[in-house]
Amino acid sequence: RQRLCWAPASGPVRLLRGPAALHPPPRPDRAALLAGTPAAAPAPPPAPHLFSDPAETEALRGDLLAWYDKCKRDLPWRRLAAMELDADRRAYAVWVSEIMLQQTQVATVIDYYNRWMQKWPTLQALAQASLEEVNELWAGLGYYSRGKRLQEAARKVVSELAGRMPRTAEDLQKLLPGVGRYTAGAIASISYGQATGVVDGNVIRVLCRLRCIGADSSSPAVLDHLWAMANALVDRSRPGDFNQALMELGATVCVPKAPLCGECPVKRHCQARRRKLFGKPTPVPDVEDCGVGGCPLCPPATEPWDSSLGVTNFPRKAAKKQPRAERTATCVLERRGCHGAPEFLIVQRPTSGLLAGLWEFPSLPLAQDLPQEQQREVLADHLRAWTGRPVAAGSLRLIGEVVHIFSHIHQTYVVYSLPLDGDVTLDPALSPSRWVTEEEFHASAVSTAMKKVL
Repeated sequence: RQRLCWAPASGPVRLLRGPAALHPPPRPDRAALLAGTPAAAPAPPPAPHLFSDPAETEALRGDLLAWYDKCKRDLPWRRLAAMELDADRRAYAVWVSEIMLQQTQVATVIDYYNRWMQKWPTLQALAQASLEEVNELWAGLGYYSRGKRLQEAARKVVSELAGRMPRTAEDLQKLLPGVGRYTAGAIASISYGQATGVVDGNVIRVLCRLRCIGADSSSPAVLDHLWAMANALVDRSRPGDFNQALMELGATVCVPKAPLCGECPVKRHCQARRRKLFGKPTPVPDVEDCGVGGCPLCPPATEPWDSSLGVTNFPRKAAKKQPRAERTATCVLERRGCHGAPEFLIVQRPTSGLLAGLWEFPSLPLAQDLPQEQQREVLADHLRAWTGRPVAAGSLRLIGEVVHIFSHIHQTYVVYSLPLDGDVTLDPALSPSRWVTEEEFHASAVSTAMKKVL
């Protein structure tokens, strides 16, 4: 279907058809007209970076969907989405999976997802749960604010939207806290059949290789282009399957390192692969010769094509910021319970910030170069509040160090232990705290880092 539009011209008005209509010349601004010179405008992306041939787009859709029908992984959220007739329950099932899969591998998510859906099979059930219950089930999955936002959004759907999930990507993103552009697109396409694209890390990698996009893929301009491409490519009759197929391809075939190009169902559409096979002397436009000087989608001149990398030249990202190093002193306070089993004191973290609302052993940040004796002193002062009695720094036994890597923090826990005799009365004015057995500790909403400490 050709798109028509009117374009300004110095002579008679011209009618544009086909690809030219997609990128009409910009209308000059008033100052430029008064000055007698046309205003400068960014050139549209050159053809090598686009899917400008409708026949190729249709062929790519067919190739990808045929492969997906044959090779897709059997995953619990896909089964639920395929079997569930109620649109709200179907959207909820997809929503939970998409939130859990953010920054987390599929193999890790499966057990968590099954336990979650068994415990809270509907939005209404989740809305009635406590944050403590949510944190307990989420413990070990990481990025704990995801579970909290998921529950907050479920409560909003029940209390403000009469239990009815928004039906479009636009409304999902606008009305539900914690639902961004990608999650909204995934829910809308898979649950409601809305023909909208999705862009996540896997999709970015696939699209950048298909069209030799070598600029920084995390930059807003490149991301906007990738979103436009995803929305144009998505299959109109099977948008949910197409989006899942694109993500599946990136997760299983078009992987970051050592991609399985020979098994790729869309390899005939991949410009990065052609570049690898044929090198410079090829009739296919070269990514370095795409036709526009200073192309915003090509690799920077300082990072030319590396033939040894092949398709893994794409995508390119800006250098990742190194995580900051932090040190924390943490102390395992231990007493004998009424049945003789050891019990440990755990305290609850603040309701905002890192690991919000989770439980941990009493801890406090340390200066990087603080000598060990001073570490003991500041930790002993900190523990006096929890025990209600003086704590001698010399009674703290240094156990060792535990390193845990968060996305942006390289955290070192300096672990001490302190056995206590007799009963300890906990001050209710302090943050919530309680004594737990080892079994109760593992059943509580504690982080993976604290499990390492124990």
